[in-house]
Amino acid sequence: MKQFIKKIREDTKLQEIISYLFFGGMTTLVNFVVFFIARNLFGWNLVISNTLSWIFSVLFAFATNKKWVFKSKTTDLTQTLAELGKFFFYRIVSFGIDMGCMLFFIDGLNMGDFWAKFITQVIIVIANYVFSKFLIFTKKNS
Repeated sequence: MKQFIKKIREDTKLQEIISYLFFGGMTTLVNFVVFFIARNLFGWNLVISNTLSWIFSVLFAFATNKKWVFKSKTTDLTQTLAELGKFFFYRIVSFGIDMGCMLFFIDGLNMGDFWAKFITQVIIVIANYVFSKFLIFTKKNS
């Protein structure tokens, strides 16, 4: 076990993946909580509930990805705004994937809300890692 912990401390790529999974899990939790509050407590429809959950989770994800996962060191406003713009652009792409999956699973396959949301979020976490790692928080932005 000590060797495993030592390996994690020395391997920055492994630290990044673990951090991304942790904060991705926290982002998913934000997404789930907001979605089910909107859907079940307020009785809002699927599209409004999913959109609201997306907005809250994107704001949370940007802050955590920038600071703790990819440790972006943007130094000026132009660089920061470029990251923010790319982040929101690719999150809109993933929102389209999210909404398409939710509608397909719930309306097309008659799947329950929970399992549809769960499967969709696994897909989204993977897509967002690829977008963030290779297209948003790149070393050339630092």
